[in-house]
Amino acid sequence: MRFTSQTSSDGVTEQFFTLDGIPGVLWTPEGACGPRPLVLLGHGGRQHKTAPSNVSRARCYAAEGFAVVAIDAPHHGDRPQDEEFGRILAGMRAGMAAGENPGALVADMHGHLAGQAVADWQAVLTAVQNLDQVGAGPVGYCGMSMGCGLGIPLIAAEPRIRAAVLGLLGVHGLAQDAARITVPVQFLVQWDDQMVPRDQSLALFDALASPEKTLHANTGKHEDVPSFEVDSSLRFFTRHLS
Repeated sequence: MRFTSQTSSDGVTEQFFTLDGIPGVLWTPEGACGPRPLVLLGHGGRQHKTAPSNVSRARCYAAEGFAVVAIDAPHHGDRPQDEEFGRILAGMRAGMAAGENPGALVADMHGHLAGQAVADWQAVLTAVQNLDQVGAGPVGYCGMSMGCGLGIPLIAAEPRIRAAVLGLLGVHGLAQDAARITVPVQFLVQWDDQMVPRDQSLALFDALASPEKTLHANTGKHEDVPSFEVDSSLRFFTRHLS
């Protein structure tokens, strides 16, 4: 892991890094030393590791003592986009414009990314837990929309993750992995989501095998998640990772 820059403000230190071609950023409390809970933060589609919603959430968590790490998903942010992914993305957009099932189209795109994304996250998790300011403490995952689509296969495969905040996605392509998830989950649904049919979101929540799972439903469209859900997720991670 090679750190490329570091800044501190308002009690939070932000460090950009690369690991074997994976660009990422780590947030920790300023002056942090010793093990602490860690949250892996997945971003949405067409976004990147430092999308404004990611940064504000990460800084909120870090100010309360957590370490937070985000990486660019394959073919997003500072990572190169290959021709095959470009064709898949163009096909998805064309299918949506033609009125095809958006859930199935998005699932195909997420399926193309998931294998590499899981391997990337596992490598970054191992490297970050070897840092003095993070250590091998408990780990959570937070991801909405595409962050949920890539997070569910990761959580199903990675025993170090002990709790997750997920949502804004349907069940297409995820039922099998969701059935392998048994950690506590807080799941977010936007009741008027124009991108994810409500019944598909509820089906994904139902598919999760977690004996402890909570559904948070709010009025509004896909992008209208209330700001208080960040505070709610912080309380969730504090309960399960502290």
